[in-house]
Amino acid sequence: MTDLERNQENPKEEPRIDRQEISAFFWEVIKMVVISLAIIVPVRYYLVQPFFVRGASMELSFDNGDYVLIDEITFKFRQPQRGEVIVFRAPKDKTQFYIKRIIGLPGEIIRIKDGRVIIFNAENPEGFILNESEYLNEEVVTDGDLETNIDPNEYFVLGDNREYSSDSRIWGMVNENLISGKVFFRAWPFDKINKFQPIEYSP
Repeated sequence: MTDLERNQENPKEEPRIDRQEISAFFWEVIKMVVISLAIIVPVRYYLVQPFFVRGASMELSFDNGDYVLIDEITFKFRQPQRGEVIVFRAPKDKTQFYIKRIIGLPGEIIRIKDGRVIIFNAENPEGFILNESEYLNEEVVTDGDLETNIDPNEYFVLGDNREYSSDSRIWGMVNENLISGKVFFRAWPFDKINKFQPIEYSP
């Protein structure tokens, strides 16, 4: 028997790919993509939203370039609270987003005098000076001399860097319909990654 005949009797086996295996592979990929989208899209558009901080109005709490995540779901179940940092559409330009801290709540009266924030509400009809030492440096003062009533469904907001912040002292209140959510996590820079806890105001 010649070599040619032996090769013909025992041909070298070539690797083969079963069409069913290919179909199963692509089907698994499609399922993974669909499941991933089903999880990621609702989280991205209805639960959590990322933002880059622009400007110096929230220093030293947030610096220019910080990458933060906002919680978009909490305020669907409860009202925003004093001290929470929120992201919202600018009242004068809905295409812009601002980041500020909630200082005054619906129905309250806010007075700014001698660098201090004084709040009048049902629990404190004589007013109380807001202690902001947890997030403001001692040398920070709140410029301005005003007294204003906060309507229902509106909030009075200030930037932590009071000297360089455009906020409710200038353009007024923020309607709750403009609020996107509250900042709950800083994801960048790496050396400043942290989760933000509720503010507990002391007398």
